[in-house]
Amino acid sequence: MFIPGPYRRKIGKKLAETEGKIRRMNTARTRDASLDIPMIDLSAFRDGSPADRARVAADLDRAAATIGFMQVTGHGIAEEVRAGLIAAMDSFFDLPMGQKKALRPAAPEFNRGYTPPRAERLSLSLGVDSPADLFEAFNVGRSADDFPGRNLDELQYAPNLWPLRPASFEPGVMAWFEEAARVAREITSVMAVALGLAPDFFAGYQDHALEVLRMNNYRAPEGETTLEEGQIGMGAHTDYGIVTVLWADPDIRGLQILDEEGAWHDVIPSPGALLVNLGDLLARWTNDRWISTLHRVLPPTDENGTLVRRRSAAFFHDGNADAVISVLPGCAVEEEPARYESVTVADHLAAKLNGSRGLVANPEASREADRLLGVRL
Repeated sequence: MFIPGPYRRKIGKKLAETEGKIRRMNTARTRDASLDIPMIDLSAFRDGSPADRARVAADLDRAAATIGFMQVTGHGIAEEVRAGLIAAMDSFFDLPMGQKKALRPAAPEFNRGYTPPRAERLSLSLGVDSPADLFEAFNVGRSADDFPGRNLDELQYAPNLWPLRPASFEPGVMAWFEEAARVAREITSVMAVALGLAPDFFAGYQDHALEVLRMNNYRAPEGETTLEEGQIGMGAHTDYGIVTVLWADPDIRGLQILDEEGAWHDVIPSPGALLVNLGDLLARWTNDRWISTLHRVLPPTDENGTLVRRRSAAFFHDGNADAVISVLPGCAVEEEPARYESVTVADHLAAKLNGSRGLVANPEASREADRLLGVRL
């Protein structure tokens, strides 16, 4: 049973209304026009005292309610696992385009394999059209074979498309995949405590979770030196699921998040930290107590404005396909009744992916679209 924490019991009606308006816009709050991404130390929650665990949960609650992004330290991922992922990404993205395109999925509904540059428009997941995004990507995820006896839909739990070369690609990628999955589950345990729930509350929603690792490469195609007007690395969007665990090249700008004033802010993680952000399903679950923040990736450039390479790997932890997401009772109160109808994870993700990969504007995202259309570039 959900037991509301002091945060929800004490919040006043006027403050709840004000915060609700901000959160519904899926934007981060700033202080004196600056944006600081909070630090969350997972090791203090994992190994600390009850007071340490409570402090980490409170820190996460504040980050989730105001920014929607956080930096995670104490994650325990070994340096050799990170190095193996980077080597795998470099070896694949350096292949000739013909070899990479041979690994495109049969249809965009299969969220696996290779995506060439200009094949997607992430902003369409919000119902907003824009020039095609510059990034190329490779996706791997959980397949039906990972959960024998469950008879899972092979569209949602599709088989992976692995390249034959290099031989080190699959083991390097999957070593990171499993570690990122562990981190995502640890974070949901902290989230449960922050919401006043049992630490294992989310376990029943993630025992056959849809999980996808998207490896991105931002680099203009060879020979191209100019961009279309309004073209960026990855269009503005919110993440679709529960939580995203992100590694990105350090010291290379590109990722930006939107604040409540309509300004974009650069986000660069501290050395050794992972970026974690919340997705739309978690915002629905918490009735927008926590926010799924609009973000985008600019074409990465050096100090002279020359396009440079930037790599990232986003692990999407989205929950069981058949899980029904309904607003938590403690997050729907008299001042803020439930804003969302119940939805299955699969149905929600299908609408989003039909936008970004199917290039069909999502009609269910009018609030986010209005916000995006009104921001300063």
